[in-house]
Amino acid sequence: MEVESRIAAAALRAGRSSREVKLVVVTKSHPVQTIRAVVEAGARYLGENYADQAVPKIEALGDLEDVEWHMIGHVQSRKSRLVAENFDMVHSLDSVKLARRLNDAIRGTKPMPVLVQVNVSGETQKFGIPAWTTGSVSAVASVMQEVLELERLRLCGLMTIPPYLPEEEVRPHFKRLVELRDELEQHIHGLQLPELSMGMSGDFEAAVEEGATLVRVGTAILGPR
Repeated sequence: MEVESRIAAAALRAGRSSREVKLVVVTKSHPVQTIRAVVEAGARYLGENYADQAVPKIEALGDLEDVEWHMIGHVQSRKSRLVAENFDMVHSLDSVKLARRLNDAIRGTKPMPVLVQVNVSGETQKFGIPAWTTGSVSAVASVMQEVLELERLRLCGLMTIPPYLPEEEVRPHFKRLVELRDELEQHIHGLQLPELSMGMSGDFEAAVEEGATLVRVGTAILGPR
């Protein structure tokens, strides 16, 4: 896929290996046939925003092997069981309440990997724990401490949705997520946050250059919904 080539080129410019970056193909609002085709073309990680819309597709594509479903949209607490039972990873954990609901809903012994969603832009309409000032580290760390106590969740990084701006204007928001990750690892002894989910169709190359390990790309691969 062309997007994979662009990811590889961006990684090379940053002195990184493209193997460090996972491409999450956003399949929201696309039919089962389209999703099956993109998996046949090599996609492994699929991202959905709404659990109730995603589950019928996940069930219809249950024959696909070696595919992971990622919840990348806001999760209402009442949908936590649906997410826990059908998804492999959650990018959008934004409250202790949701963390506890997910933890209680998970069955089996394998913990679910989760990312804490933070708001680094200050946009009030965006979900995520406020993290656009230096004093916000304690607030994010407080949530993380609670998540670390939950045995069925595996905290492995951060996610953010920056403003829709040209690449160079959005780049500072990606840098802020990296800085926040470093500050949190210093704040909580022994904490490791290897995953950074940032970058979408319009800015994923800048995100890769700044350290993204997961990019969420839909339109640039599947076209408009």
